[in-house]
Parts: sequence; structure tokens; C-alpha cells
Amino acid sequence: MYEPIRSPSVHTPADDADFPHRSREEELDIQLAGHLAALLAVTDELGLGTAGDRIAEQVARLRGAPPARHAGLTAAAPADLHRRAHALAGRALLVAASRADTTAAILSAERMDAHTAALAADDAAPSGQLVGAH
Repeated sequence: MYEPIRSPSVHTPADDADFPHRSREEELDIQLAGHLAALLAVTDELGLGTAGDRIAEQVARLRGAPPARHAGLTAAAPADLHRRAHALAGRALLVAASRADTTAAILSAERMDAHTAALAADDAAPSGQLVGAH
């Protein structure tokens, strides 16, 4: 009544595949290095040299080679760059915590605090606009 299946199912796992598999730790290292490299780019654009050097050290440790550094200017407002850096540092913190990388986690948390403080200082600065004036 039914004809037997002649070819292997597409749902059969490929256990004997010829491509290399990475461990969870290797995948997390790659993710963390990527988040830190993106944070480094924004940090360099903000002109924060010392912070950039510390981030570059961590990227080099994770990748085994120093990162390419350049300040690709986007003409974004500093507040936008601080928000972007804060978000990237948060992502790096999550990955660093999941792989138990204390050094990268502390660095990420410090960068989050620094960008939060920069945003708070930016909000507290007078904007030159009169509030309530008509």
C-alpha cells in the first residue's frame, strides 16, 4: 500500500558531518569578542583612549590577536554614541557572565556605568532653550 522511503530523511541528524564543531565556550568567546569589538569601535569614536585600550586588551585575549582599531566616524551625536555603547556593554556583560569571565564582566559593567554617567551629565547640562517660554 505504501512505498518504503528510499532516501535518508532530511530530519536525520548529521553526526558524521565533515565540518568542525565548536564548543559552547568557543561560541561564547566569539560572541563576547564581537560585542567587545563593537564596543571598542564606539569607544574609539567617542575618543576614550584609555577605555579603548582596556577593551582592546580583552578582544586580543579572546581572539588571540589584537583588534583592528580605527575611528570610523558616523557623525552621530555623543548622546547617541553613549546609548549605543551602553547597550553594547550590556550585551558583553551578559555573555561574560554566562561564560564566567570575571575580567570582561567587570570591564563591561564599568563601561555601562561610565556611559550612564555621561548620559546623566549630558541631560543635566543646560540646553540653551527656555522652558515654558511662549
